[in-house]
Amino acid sequence: MTFSPSDSASPQGAHRIGHIALDEETILWRNADVEQERRVAIYDLIEENTFKPVRSAERGAKGPYRLSLAVRDGRLAMDISDAQDNPLETLLIGLARFRRPIREYFAICDSYYQAIRKATPAEIETIDMARRGIHNSSAELLVERLEGKVETDFATARRLFTLICVLHIKG
Repeated sequence: MTFSPSDSASPQGAHRIGHIALDEETILWRNADVEQERRVAIYDLIEENTFKPVRSAERGAKGPYRLSLAVRDGRLAMDISDAQDNPLETLLIGLARFRRPIREYFAICDSYYQAIRKATPAEIETIDMARRGIHNSSAELLVERLEGKVETDFATARRLFTLICVLHIKG
């Protein structure tokens, strides 16, 4: 699954993601709710993000970057290329510390999707607050794990965490 903005000449600056792809072989199953979250995360990520791969930038690379995400051998593989799709680097991030937050995020999302169909507004708000809390703490963990490898902001990390979750759906 890939997405690029219709206008790649974004005024946001050079160090950003201009195109993103998810490894379709990693994604085994997703329902309509998850598919919608994936679409929104990718759209929002492409529209506004901060993403500076430190080693590549030190070697003079500038964005916008092309980012491909996959899970390989239990690790997140972030294949980073330049705008012309020339490979710059691959980052491998261990996912062991993300297993529990991903499980918790899936569980709370399931509760949320069920709640929006039959719960009261107060119940939905409570579940949504818990969902945002897990999402936020997971984004902070991702920023921490990317430290020294990729300079990014909190909003970008939140959207990337959503996509990491999509890669973990097993059906």
